[in-house]
Amino acid sequence: MTLIKSISGIRGTIGGTTGDNLTPLDIVKFAAAYGTLLKKKEGATKVVIGRDARLSGEMVSALVTATLQGLGFDIVDLGLSTTPTVEIAVPLEKAAGGIILTASHNPVQWNALKLLNEKGEFISGEDGEEVLRIAAKEEFEFAQVTKLGKYEKKDDYIQIHIDQILKLPLVDVAAVESKGFKVVVDAVNSTGGIAVPMLLKAMGVKVKELYCEPTGHFPHNPEPLPEHLTDICREIKKGKYDLGIVVDPDVDRLALVCEDGTPFGEEYTLVAVADYVLNAGEKKNGNTVSNLSSTRALRDVTEKAGGKYGAAAVGEVNVVTMMKEQQAVIGGEGNGGVIYPDLHYGRDALAGIALFLTHLAKSEMTVSRLRSTYPSYVISKNKIELTADINVDKVLEAVKKKYAKQPINTIDGVKIEFDKEWVHLRKSNTEPIIRIYAESDMEVKADNLAKKIISDIKEIISEKTLA
Repeated sequence: MTLIKSISGIRGTIGGTTGDNLTPLDIVKFAAAYGTLLKKKEGATKVVIGRDARLSGEMVSALVTATLQGLGFDIVDLGLSTTPTVEIAVPLEKAAGGIILTASHNPVQWNALKLLNEKGEFISGEDGEEVLRIAAKEEFEFAQVTKLGKYEKKDDYIQIHIDQILKLPLVDVAAVESKGFKVVVDAVNSTGGIAVPMLLKAMGVKVKELYCEPTGHFPHNPEPLPEHLTDICREIKKGKYDLGIVVDPDVDRLALVCEDGTPFGEEYTLVAVADYVLNAGEKKNGNTVSNLSSTRALRDVTEKAGGKYGAAAVGEVNVVTMMKEQQAVIGGEGNGGVIYPDLHYGRDALAGIALFLTHLAKSEMTVSRLRSTYPSYVISKNKIELTADINVDKVLEAVKKKYAKQPINTIDGVKIEFDKEWVHLRKSNTEPIIRIYAESDMEVKADNLAKKIISDIKEIISEKTLA
């Protein structure tokens, strides 16, 4: 697998020859490039790092730590942690930045360096491009022996993170505790196995732990999609549970399972939490933001509550930028990513769990009943592979012209709206592929809409060479 370099970091599979995969040489080079970028900022002396439980984590962490110390940075190592925990720790430590060592939902052979700025948010596109440039040129200047960085281990930040969540005005621990909820947790044997039960027990929830040992041996594909959640669904059907909770290895995505063992739908994690936030406390009539490929249901619940909905380009940094511009009270992505600015600007499954449980407690409903109160949409996810000689941008431009009479958004590919249906076409950054997502109120209608657009694309290509 080729190494994937992007503005948000670097990722790849562990093992293999130099130039392929994510080798120790790559790890050192990109950690050095990131540190070199930080050194250009006045007063940059400290970096926070943390990792998920995947098997390569300790090795990658040792390389990153030593490299940054070699540049003169003091390291605060959170050890086994979560992405949102590291994001919270960066400003609390007054650090220049942070690195999360995780490949998020990717399988066990993957790892990655996710790069944060001094606010604990993902670095900007401009800074990401600069990291790639520094790495390519190897423009590093390491510290003199008397100026090497110090190392400090801190293992209390998950508790600090949880304490901050429990203090949020919209998190009602007493209401949750009074319900005596029984919950099953699948943490895919990563750091969610530490953090999620800690949070639930602090809220008075009875917890059944499934795959909560942070060994890094993932028992199933770690992306929290319905097809990977058969074990927790089976467990819920066996016992009398109120809810199932699933997180990915770095705990920034949250998927829920209803009390009858059916998936709540990862697109609806954000919808449900936003519904609660928009109708509680001082957040009423607030604005929301998600990305262009997320369900329309968020827009529906936002407008029903009197707020305005904004659609950002795909990517957490783009969602966060628009959330700030529109002063959104909540936002995120349809992959189960909840961003709650009152805590921090990052996807946070722990914050999502606390807000959802409060919502569930106050609703006096079962999870499946609560799910039925939301507009029901289905997204059909497809892709079409093109030959390398075809200009994808020209294909998208031709589709845009064909549907010029419809409302169209072009900030990230082409999104075409048809009343309450939509199609979003995006080109892949790494291969000649167009991703085609379509949403409707029925699966067959979403599939047919996607097929129609795929047929249009094939027709456009056959009519003329788009090279």
